[in-house]
Amino acid sequence: MGKFYSKDFDEMEKFYRAKFINSLSGIKSANLVGTVDENGQENLSIVSSVVHIGANPALMAIIFRPATVPRHTFENIRDTKVFTINHVKSDFFKKAHQTSARYEKSMSEFEAVGLNTDYVEGVEAPFVKESLLKIGLKLREIIHLDINKTELVIGEVMFVDVADNYIEEDGYIDIEALGSVGVTGLDSYHELKEATRLSYAKPGQEVKEL
Repeated sequence: MGKFYSKDFDEMEKFYRAKFINSLSGIKSANLVGTVDENGQENLSIVSSVVHIGANPALMAIIFRPATVPRHTFENIRDTKVFTINHVKSDFFKKAHQTSARYEKSMSEFEAVGLNTDYVEGVEAPFVKESLLKIGLKLREIIHLDINKTELVIGEVMFVDVADNYIEEDGYIDIEALGSVGVTGLDSYHELKEATRLSYAKPGQEVKEL
């Protein structure tokens, strides 16, 4: 069967449906979100729902699943108002994936999976030292989505750590050179290869390769 209607989703086995629906959006960025609770307990979790919201002000957002079970990362962001987003590299994606395990709140995922913390002045949440693109954010807004009880967390970028040699003259960050990985569904990781960059599209003008 190659065509599916919404009624077919109800007949799918629970985990089959989750993987099927999660795969529909294709390759997404794989990121680790670093937080601490109000007592300084560190937390690290992998997410694939980071999206760009705007450039001025610089805003990014993450979707968190419903709080039917403890969501340590979401709770920490809500309580401390600060978090980090760290690109996952191809040389530690297995460790990053392991952070999705349900560790006790008292256990640091950094320690559990063998990744190192990195702190900078002005950002109270931990970064992943091994990541080559680190972003520090302050919480700006949490929007509860009644349709499925998820939480849209919007943060403002207040710090970025990326080496100059990965930034091109026009401001473009070369994520392929960074070794960043993508993720499809819940468990499929992809090394990224740039097809090409294209010129800004304008009516009546042919798109050119940059």
